[in-house]
Amino acid sequence: MPFEIILSLIKFIGGLALVIKGADLLISGASGLARRIGIPDTIIGLTLVAFGTSLPEFTINIKASLKDASEITLGNVIGSNIANILLILGISGLIRPVSIHLTFVKKEIPLNFLSTLILFAMVSDTVLDGNGIAFISRSEGLVLVTTFVGYIYFLTAFLERQVFKDGKQLGYLKGSILIIIGLLGLIMGSEWTVSGGIELATFLGISQMIIGLFLIAVGTSLPELATSIVAAYKGNSDIAVGNILGSNIFNVSFVLGASALINSIPVPTNVFKDMTILFVATFLFFISNYLGRKYTISKAESIAFLVIYILYAAYSWYLEV
Repeated sequence: MPFEIILSLIKFIGGLALVIKGADLLISGASGLARRIGIPDTIIGLTLVAFGTSLPEFTINIKASLKDASEITLGNVIGSNIANILLILGISGLIRPVSIHLTFVKKEIPLNFLSTLILFAMVSDTVLDGNGIAFISRSEGLVLVTTFVGYIYFLTAFLERQVFKDGKQLGYLKGSILIIIGLLGLIMGSEWTVSGGIELATFLGISQMIIGLFLIAVGTSLPELATSIVAAYKGNSDIAVGNILGSNIFNVSFVLGASALINSIPVPTNVFKDMTILFVATFLFFISNYLGRKYTISKAESIAFLVIYILYAAYSWYLEV
């Protein structure tokens, strides 16, 4: 085995281990500090944890936009959001059935569905307006960022009305240190995992489109995966689900919006396959709260999510080869 492949494999495995440990530290620090200052887990999952674990997507997209490689940004956001719902929620539900907080059912889940519809409309210029070339313009990027600001305002208003003091608390210094170390571990670990994985894929001759759609997207979703799995294992569904919802909303509104503000994002003609899968995943997440055990994603539903994702990945691979 060539020495370069060994180094890439070490980077990939080491990064994955760092991501998992970082997620554990972040969950412990965020939950303990939240309870210390009276913030509910639902808000922590939707803000600090979700935004912190979305930093890899944000960093990669901003770098891509600055280098005029804006095509990467759309695939990264769509692929990450698909993985967040079908892959991450599916795996989390297999560990333990995921109970959905009523707040999520009434507000965040519908908002997540609405953000997907908005994104679908923005990439459909050729269909809705008859334009020969579709792109997400700077003005649309401004709309997305404005939507993100409104979302933060909504969370702040909600935060002022709901507090609790239950569970284990951490001191401000210890909680902050754990959060910072956890976030650094997530960011550095996901970067090593993605770069190592890309190098391995290149050595093995895997298509760059497959790398971008799945390896980069899933790689940048590793923080969400690790965080949600740890939260599900600890029985903290609020953080597991809030992490996914917050990350998806953050990806569409702020990550994609900020990227479009730097450079307009061209929309590939084959993006509708991936957008359709994202729409189906978001819709299934929406209606799953009203099927069977109310406000709970069962193991059977989690298996269905994983099967859809595997079929989607296999079909995308088939189209490439």
